[in-house]
Amino acid sequence: MTAFLLIWSPKKWPWPELPDVARRVAAGEAVADVWGCGTARGLMPGDRVFVHRVSQEPKGVFASGWVTRAPYEVPDSNSKRGYRLCIDFVYDWLVDAHEEVAVTRDELRAHPFSVQTWDAQMSGTLIKPMVEGALEKLWTERTGRRSRPATPLSGGATPSKASAHAARKAVKRTNST
Repeated sequence: MTAFLLIWSPKKWPWPELPDVARRVAAGEAVADVWGCGTARGLMPGDRVFVHRVSQEPKGVFASGWVTRAPYEVPDSNSKRGYRLCIDFVYDWLVDAHEEVAVTRDELRAHPFSVQTWDAQMSGTLIKPMVEGALEKLWTERTGRRSRPATPLSGGATPSKASAHAARKAVKRTNST
């Protein structure tokens, strides 16, 4: 399995829908989302993702999921390239990171996690294999073992408000060009 790090900075994106999305995931709903992945094009369906909160406390890993769509270009007039790369994924665990995280940034400073760069400037960083196994083990201890949620391909996932918002923005940009 290959795992990647997704970054969330509340300074850049407040994410007011997060508590509602976390409740839906906790209730067992398969919630799909769209996330920017920087310049990374190596994420593939079936890859694991972990979401890390940076820039403000509580810092740490607070969500995980499975990639359902490889990186694709979304028009973005604010980007030098004119587009940004995004992935689709479905959450299998998510807590309201406004309040708590499952693995704190301080815990990530200890070996073997300390060999990984956690405070990346953009999403899509490959999690090193020696860290990936240890993180998955700790994650399972903290969050429990769950089966992989339904994916949009199987028709079982519903989009989060954030992914619906991102899709509307992309359509507006496409239609205005």
